[in-house]
This record gives sequence, C-alpha cells and structure tokens, in this order.
Amino acid sequence: MEEKIRISKLMAERGMCSRREADAYIERGWVRVDGQVVSELGSKAWPHQKITLERQAQRRQTSRVTILLNKPVGYVSGQAEGGYRTAASLISAATRYRGDHSPLRFDPAHLRGLAPAGRLDIDSQGLLVLTQDGRIARQLVGEDSDIEKEYLVRVQGRIAGNGLALLNHGLSLDGKLLRPAHVEWQNEDQLRFLLHEGKKRQIRRMCELVGLKVVGLKRVRMGNVVLGDLPPGKWRYMKESERF
Repeated sequence: MEEKIRISKLMAERGMCSRREADAYIERGWVRVDGQVVSELGSKAWPHQKITLERQAQRRQTSRVTILLNKPVGYVSGQAEGGYRTAASLISAATRYRGDHSPLRFDPAHLRGLAPAGRLDIDSQGLLVLTQDGRIARQLVGEDSDIEKEYLVRVQGRIAGNGLALLNHGLSLDGKLLRPAHVEWQNEDQLRFLLHEGKKRQIRRMCELVGLKVVGLKRVRMGNVVLGDLPPGKWRYMKESERF
C-alpha cells in the first residue's frame, strides 16, 4: 500500500538536492508540493506529487561550486586526523591551476560547506571532487550511485593463478560479494581498475586477497570527468559543460 514519504527524502531521491538542503529550503518556504508552499519540517507527500523549488533556492544552487583537485599523497579526504592536513586545506587562490579558464574568481565563500564527494585515502593520489552542491554529492556517493571510477594501480608481488579473474568478479569484503569490476594489466607492474563502488581501501584489500601489494594508486577519472593534466596539489573549478 502506498504511503506518504518525507518531502526532503523525495527531493533527495529525485536528485533535486540533499536532504539537509531540502530541510533548509522547506524552512525558508522555498518548496512547493503541487503548487502549495510547504514550510514545516518533516512534512510528507505522496510519491506521485509534483515538487518544485522557488527561484531563491534555484539561485542558491547555481551559485554553488564544485572543485576538482589532484590530491597528493599525505592528505586526508575528509576530517583532519593524526596530524595530517585535509585535502580542502589545499584550496586557495595560490594553488589554483593556471590552465583553469573558468570565469569564476576565487572567493573564500567557495570554501564554506565544501565537502569531498567520495573518499581517496591518505596513501592515494589523484582526482578528488569537493562540492557545495548536495545534488553532485549524492550523484557520486549516494546508495544508488553507478558512476564509474578509474584507477591506475602500481603493484608488487606475484598474483595468484586466477587472481585477475577474481579481481574482476568473485572477491568479498566484510562478508559481502563485491560488484563486478573491470581490471586489466597496463604493463608488468600496473593494473587498471574500473569500479562502480568505493568501499574503504577497497582496491588495496582486493589486491591483498590475490597476493599483490599496492605501492601506488591514482584515481584518473570519475564518470566523464577526467584528471587530465591537472598537477598534484592544484585544483580547478568544474566546468558548466562537464557532467559525471
């Protein structure tokens, strides 16, 4: 039997914004359900009802930035820990990539609420997406995300006889079978991984299960967005024309 669902949850499921953003918009009276303004937190609607945002919310969304960073080894993606600096601490006017042709001027306000969309552990480098936009965060790390991520992985050791086949499908972590991946040799000591999920230290743990030790890991693509020639420690704004 169909039941009413919290409006903030419906908005997140439809990719309109994050649940937190939805609650903020509802509090401000910027959300309409079938044309009627909703301003009470926790309000519910039927799944078939039409939900729209007022222009104020739309303007706020378009002003939010997404930043692409080539995270070096030695920086943590999220909260500072163990004395290590966060990836977000690298974002400043001085570290902006000279090849960034975005018309946006760097503004310290762009750091407000900026959060990583997906982890990249301290020993790994490469493409890290930081965003103020809950829609993009959900697209990349939501439970139903199917965005493909590409990694170049340097390894040591002797792979088990059927190790490559297992890396593609058949391994389990934390008692759960991993989703199928695409893994192939790039050269004698480097593998290319294409994944549709991102469990903690997943690639390193997968490699350990087939007799390999990861000595270098670099993320080079997330969906249709590539790292390209972005130097380590530099960042650029995501282009309006880019889509994951």
